[in-house]
Amino acid sequence: QVQLVESGGGSVQAGGSLRLSCAASGYAPSRTCMGWFRQGPGKEREGIAGIYLGTGGYGTYYRDSVKGRSTISWDTAKNTMYLQVNSLKPEDTAMYFCAAESPNCWLGHGAERNFAYWGQGTQVSVSS
Repeated sequence: QVQLVESGGGSVQAGGSLRLSCAASGYAPSRTCMGWFRQGPGKEREGIAGIYLGTGGYGTYYRDSVKGRSTISWDTAKNTMYLQVNSLKPEDTAMYFCAAESPNCWLGHGAERNFAYWGQGTQVSVSS
């Protein structure tokens, strides 16, 4: 019933930018956190950004490795979450996943356990 669909991934050169999208259906988040995770080959999945969709405003959270060059946002009209990533690096190469419905925006180890819904992922490949 709840569906999250990511798009916007692709192959880019180091220093380039991408905007990832996560279209949500069957779900209207309120007072909850949505987030972005990524997983490289042979690596653990890690939370990289979260946005808390409060009734009075939004709060955003970032992992140190992407903070300062990434922006997470939410478009209520489109029911879509975005992740803009600039200054891409080869180490950003991974499958990126959209996640929804966490009571908080904790991004540390094990954070994925807090999210109830997941998208299928979109691949990001950054070449040097």
